[in-house]
Amino acid sequence: MALEQPTALALLNLHGVEIVDTFAEAFPIKAARLVMTAINERWAKTAATVFCGNATSVIACDVEAAIERDVSAKETPDGRPGVAVLVFGFTTETLATAIQARVGQCVLTCPTTACYNGISDCPKEKRIRIGGGIRYFGDGFQKSKKLGDQRFWRIPVMDGEFLCEDQFGTVTGVAGGNLLICGTNSASALVAAEVAVEAIRSCPDVALPFPGGIVRSGSKVGSRYPKLKASTNDAYCPTLRSLVKSELPVGCQAVYEIVIDGLNFKAVQSAMRHGLHAAAASPGVLRITAGNYGGKLGKHHYHLRDLLWFRGSLVFSRRRLSLLSALEDTHETLRRDVSSNVTRPATCHTTPAMPFVRPSRDRRKNRLSSRRE
Repeated sequence: MALEQPTALALLNLHGVEIVDTFAEAFPIKAARLVMTAINERWAKTAATVFCGNATSVIACDVEAAIERDVSAKETPDGRPGVAVLVFGFTTETLATAIQARVGQCVLTCPTTACYNGISDCPKEKRIRIGGGIRYFGDGFQKSKKLGDQRFWRIPVMDGEFLCEDQFGTVTGVAGGNLLICGTNSASALVAAEVAVEAIRSCPDVALPFPGGIVRSGSKVGSRYPKLKASTNDAYCPTLRSLVKSELPVGCQAVYEIVIDGLNFKAVQSAMRHGLHAAAASPGVLRITAGNYGGKLGKHHYHLRDLLWFRGSLVFSRRRLSLLSALEDTHETLRRDVSSNVTRPATCHTTPAMPFVRPSRDRRKNRLSSRRE
C-alpha cells in the first residue's frame, strides 16, 4: 500500500484545524416554504417528516426538502403548533408538481393537519397552485374560502376538513452550499458533523436535506457507467487512498459532508460560517474543506477564508473559551461564598466594605487647596 502523502494545498487555520483555502460552489434553485399545523407538535412533525421523505438531492429526487424549524402556535395562521418546511426544485413547474403530490399523499392523509403558504411577499406570477390542485379529492364537496387576497380550500375528510391554502409563494434560492469534515475516525468526524448541524439549524431560511443533515456518500459528477449522473467521491474515500488521487489529510479515516440549501445567498453563507466554526472546535477534526466544480456550474461561490471571521469580532479559540469558563467558575465560587456567609477564622479581622462615593467638585477643590498650603 502506498504511503499517505499530504496534499499540497493552501491551508488556513481555525482552532488548530486545517481549513483548505477553497470555495463551495452552489447554484440557483426555486424554493417554497410550507407551514404544516396539527392538533399537537407530534402530528405536525409527523406530516413534515413524511413529506420530506426521498427528497435529499435533485440528482435522483423530484425535489430537495427538509424541516426548517418548529413554528409556535402564536406564529401559525390557525393558532396551532406547526412545522416549517423548505422545498427546492429546478423550476416552478417541477416544484408545483412535486409539492402537490407530496401534500396530497403525506399531509392530507395525516390526522388533523392543515397546510399554509410560508412566503407571503411574492408576486402573483411567481406563485404556484397547491390547494387548488388537490381540491378535486373532495369530489365536488370541497369549498373555497377567501380571506383578503388569500384563498383557502376546505376538503372534507373522515376527521373533519383538511384546510390548504390555494397558492404558495416561491423565490429563487441557493442550493449546494457544503462543508467536508475530515476526522481521525468515523466517531470523531460524526460528532463534529452533528455539532455543525446543530449550529446550522439555529440559522433561519436554510434547510439540510440529507438524513440528519449529514452525507456519508458524497458524490462527484459523472461515472465510468454512462447512465449514471453522479458516482462516489473517490478522492475522499479512505479505502481508496492507494488507488486514486486522494484529497485526504494524513491520518484521516472518515469524511462527512453537510449540504445546505437556503432562500438566499446570505442565509447559506451564515449557515456555512456557523457550521464551520462549530465543526472546527470539535476534537478529532483534521481538516475542513468544500466541494466545487472549478466555478463552471454554479454562480454562487462561498470561499472558506471569508467564513473564518464573524462580523465585528474574532471567534474565540478553544484556549480563550477554556479561560472564560475558568473565570466564570471562579466568579461563581466567590458568589456562593458571599451568599452563604462563610465563617472566617477568629484571627482574621475584617471591616465591612464601604461603598465608594465620588467626592463632589467643591470637596475636591478644598482638598487641592489644603495640599498646596
